Amino acid sequence: MNRNYNIAVIPGDGTGPEVVKESIKVLKAAAGRHNFGINFYEYDFGGERYMRTGETLPEGAIDELKKFDAILLGAIGHPDVKPGILEKGILLRLRFELDQYINLRPVKLYPGVKTPLKDKGPEHIDYVVIRENTGDVYTGSGGVTMKGTPHEVAIQNMIYNRMQVDRCLKYAFEYTRKRNRKKTLALCGKTNVLTYVFDLWERAFHEMGNTLYPDIKREYYHVDATCMWMVKNPEWFDVIVTTNMFGDIITDLGAITQGGMGIAAGGNINPEGVSMFEPIGGSAPKYTGKNVINPLAAIASGAMMLEHLGEENAANAIENAIIYVTTNKIKDLSAGKMGYSTTEVGDMVAEKV
Repeated sequence: MNRNYNIAVIPGDGTGPEVVKESIKVLKAAAGRHNFGINFYEYDFGGERYMRTGETLPEGAIDELKKFDAILLGAIGHPDVKPGILEKGILLRLRFELDQYINLRPVKLYPGVKTPLKDKGPEHIDYVVIRENTGDVYTGSGGVTMKGTPHEVAIQNMIYNRMQVDRCLKYAFEYTRKRNRKKTLALCGKTNVLTYVFDLWERAFHEMGNTLYPDIKREYYHVDATCMWMVKNPEWFDVIVTTNMFGDIITDLGAITQGGMGIAAGGNINPEGVSMFEPIGGSAPKYTGKNVINPLAAIASGAMMLEHLGEENAANAIENAIIYVTTNKIKDLSAGKMGYSTTEVGDMVAEKV
C-alpha cells in the first residue's frame, strides 16, 4: 500500500452524522478493496457547537483544514439556529476561504430510480452542471438603508471579475473534454437582462473556446429556457457552466429529475487546494436519529471525492454498487420508504464494493 489520504470529516447537523457514517463505511470498503489507505479526522462544526460556544468556525480552523487531502461534509442547518448563521459562518466561509471556486453537480438518473419526468430514463438524464462557487450575489456586497421605514432600500450586488470567470470556464472546458461524451459545453445565463455580467461571461466563453478549445462545441441558453429544457429534453445536455445564483437554482431542479435529494451528490472544488464533498440535501432534522434517511447521496459524494483524489477505480466501484442497490433493492428513495434502514443501505453498498 503506497497511497494514503487524510480526510477531514464534518458530520454537521440533523441527519448529517447518520449519512456520513455510511459514506465512511463504504469508503473504507473501497480503500481495502483497491489497496490504499484512508484516515478520517472528525470536527464538530455545526449547530450544536454554535449553541454551546457561540462560534461557527473556531480560530485556526481554516488553516487546519488546508492540511487535509479533502473534506467530507454531512449537512449544515439546525432548527434552533436562525437561518443564515451556520450557512454563512460555515458553508460559505469554507467555500470562500478555501477558494473552492467550482461547485460540481452531476445530474444522473440511476437505473431503478423513479423520475417525475414522463418517458425519461437513465439514457436521457446524464449531464453535469458546473456552478461558479465564490462570486455573484453570495459575496454579500450591498446593504440596507432606512430599514424598517416605508422607504427602506435593500441592495445585493451580482459581482464577477474576469479572473473568476476565466478560471471557472477553464475548468468547465477541461471537464467537458475529459468527460468526452458529447463534447458540448453550454453557458447558462441571462444576456438579455443582466447585460453587464453576462456580457463578460459570454465574451470570455467564446474567446477561450475559440483560442484553446476548438474541439468543444459551444452553446448558450437563457436560464429560464434551461429550466424548461431540463424538464422537457434533459438528453440535450452534456455539461452546463453557469453563475453561482443560477447554478444554485438549476441544480435543485436537476436533483428532483434524478430522483431527489437522497441521491444527489456534489463537490466544492479547488483544483489547486482542498476540496469538499457533500450530499446537496439539507440536514432533514425531522428524521434525525430515526435511521430512515437515504445515505446514497453521501455515499456518492464519497465516490466523487475518490475520483477527485485520483482513485477512479474505487470511485467507479462505489458507483456500480449504488447502481446495483437502486436496481435490485430500493424502489423508493424517500426517507422511511426505502424498505431498508440507513444502516442497511450502507451495508449493502459496502458489501457490493
